Amino acid sequence: MNNKRRAVPGVRPYDGPAGGWGALKATAIAVRTQMDAFNAPATLMRTNQPDGFDCPGCAWPDKEHKSTFQFCENGAKAVTWEATSKRVTPEFLAANTVTSLLSKSDFELEGYGRLTHPLVYDRASDTLRPLPWEEAFRRIGETLRDMAPDEVEFYTSGRASNEAAWLFQLFARELGTNNFPDCSNMCHESTSVGLPQSIGIGKGTVSLEDFDDTELVLSIGHNPGTNHPRMMGTLHELARRGVPVIVFNPLRERALERFADPQDIIEMATLRSTNIASTYYQVKAGGDAAALKGIGKALLAMEQAQGKVLDHPFIEQHTQGFEAFADDLRQTAWHEIERESGLTRQELEQVAMLYARSNATIITYGMGITQHNKGTSNVRLIADLLLMRGNIGKPGAGICPLRGHSNVQGNRTVGITEKPGAEFLANLQRVFGFTPPQRHGHDAVKALQAMIDGEARALLCLGGNFAVAMPDSERAFPAMQKLDLSVHVGTKLNRSHLLVAKQTFLLPCLGRTELDIQESGRQSITVEDSMSMVHASSGKLRPASTLLRSEPAIVAGMAQAALPETRVDWMGLVADYDKIRDLIEQTVPGFDNYNARIRRPGGFRMPLPPTRRVWPTPTGKAMFSVFNGVHENTQVEGDDVLRMITLRSHDQYNTTIYAMDDRYRGIFGRRDVLFMNEQDMASLKLEHGDRVDIHTALPGSDLRLEDITVVAYTIARGSVGAYYPEANVLVPLDYIDRESGTPSYKSVPVRVRLRSKEILAKESIR
Repeated sequence: MNNKRRAVPGVRPYDGPAGGWGALKATAIAVRTQMDAFNAPATLMRTNQPDGFDCPGCAWPDKEHKSTFQFCENGAKAVTWEATSKRVTPEFLAANTVTSLLSKSDFELEGYGRLTHPLVYDRASDTLRPLPWEEAFRRIGETLRDMAPDEVEFYTSGRASNEAAWLFQLFARELGTNNFPDCSNMCHESTSVGLPQSIGIGKGTVSLEDFDDTELVLSIGHNPGTNHPRMMGTLHELARRGVPVIVFNPLRERALERFADPQDIIEMATLRSTNIASTYYQVKAGGDAAALKGIGKALLAMEQAQGKVLDHPFIEQHTQGFEAFADDLRQTAWHEIERESGLTRQELEQVAMLYARSNATIITYGMGITQHNKGTSNVRLIADLLLMRGNIGKPGAGICPLRGHSNVQGNRTVGITEKPGAEFLANLQRVFGFTPPQRHGHDAVKALQAMIDGEARALLCLGGNFAVAMPDSERAFPAMQKLDLSVHVGTKLNRSHLLVAKQTFLLPCLGRTELDIQESGRQSITVEDSMSMVHASSGKLRPASTLLRSEPAIVAGMAQAALPETRVDWMGLVADYDKIRDLIEQTVPGFDNYNARIRRPGGFRMPLPPTRRVWPTPTGKAMFSVFNGVHENTQVEGDDVLRMITLRSHDQYNTTIYAMDDRYRGIFGRRDVLFMNEQDMASLKLEHGDRVDIHTALPGSDLRLEDITVVAYTIARGSVGAYYPEANVLVPLDYIDRESGTPSYKSVPVRVRLRSKEILAKESIR
């Protein structure tokens, strides 16, 4: 960085590696500020252990518990944030109106602590007041019975267990709707739509053991040090073993550059670290498709020149559509690939050469691939690249989508989808005797649009922070307040809870870390990680309040109140979660002997036919695709148009903000920043520390984010980065991938303008 650059408050270089002593210090601070010092060590040591609870953070799997502790810095933050000793009491709520709470930051709201009582909004006093559980259920049930089923939206967060999510979908479908907006719609829906078209299932094909056998990893569009931090242990092992890890990412992310494993005694004692990326390519935001096509085009040229590059026996036996795919690559011009990707032909040919030499390659990817106008096509391009060399269905190879929340994949597996399959609906009808709705329901964007249009009257949220996570907050927030009913199951206050409807209920639930005691005794729930392993989770902490109920119990209470003629024994299911799992086994393929198998350490893996080179597509083959052109997103002309990426800080998980720092990027105590390339700054006559307004540059859009500070950063030219969810205000609701409905958070055309008062100040100085 330029040492002559002017000082900016809260912005300073961070020179340490990811992990290391910085991670241990941050973990210690999280423990000290949130938890009882006596409980903290034992609680953290039970994280991701066979007799403990699954981390409420990321979905990266565990590897045979080879180490004493199985948590990372951000996992520790997630645990301490949930197991905090702070409480939101009725007295606190009586003294603080909803209007006053809305003026607080998202960080402050969750920082008040755990909810302790079921609450209802009282409009006369503008406060949240406690009420008995049965009264809450009765009032919710009465209101729902006065609505048409499709006027109700059932939102699910990825932190909900398989048991709670399955009960939630049963409740909605017996009520009569398939309206299931869920957090997956905003992140990996492109995977859930694209991969079935390519390989027949919407899940990744690799296991942790595959990383032991791989010879090459391509890492595209993700920042594991923050978003799936336990993956860093795996990347650390690969780098130490000499396996090339080729990174494509617009920003230089510290965790992908160098990492010090806190469990490596030598690294910690010597203050050393391990370089992770063997090569780091700063692809332009929205340039991934062009880069992938460039690699594929180079492979075809190598095949023509020397042969034995493509796996022809695999292609002929297991795939269809290769010739159309190859013809499109041949016709795509290198100058278009270079212009759109920001990378040179030589760089992409070098990647192709390394790929051709590898006998087993894994491609990992995140939301830098999925959250684009052509996110589904991006996912399919990754599958295409793997299919070219037979890298699906053999050891050490495959596709690895990096899911975020700890059970977002499991929720989809057990039926949280607005587009249920005919077999699943038939199973529900066979087991329960009612006819489930057949028509497709709403995803997240369609649900919000229905709320805006007045077609949706109720929103039931099983966790999450729906309004804040969605695009276009200027429309999302008022839409929440137009509803007749909103119900939120959660552990802490967030902004969506305070966007009160005519009736709003907050129903406090147990967390992952807490004991769940029902009529039959202590209960376990189950989750599915990002590699399709299903395992049990059981907390041991005393609940934050004696009034808390489990998520399954809350869902069952609402369902029983809303469905007076139900034949489901809702309370009997809650008394013993084994009974819920028995019904999941009867309705969802792959859960054979469910209760027996989750009692084994490590659990079991869901069926993944492509790992056996069995393709559940309509043709019975893996399908190549054609990505027309090289553009992932709407193109807006203008030398001053940049592409904005929304980002999480390191002290953040989804919409939850643990602290105001982002130390790996050198940001401390603030979030109102815009990361920019210095050449872009120079062309726009901006300086490090300038205060600017950001305007969406899409035609017909008038969205803006005001008074943001420019920070010079190592980011690809033409790309800028701002924090999520604050920058969601710049993302139009209809700026989505049309195939999957995923919002295009990762490449929004914007213009950056110096604030007018700054211009006046500079003129007055002159």
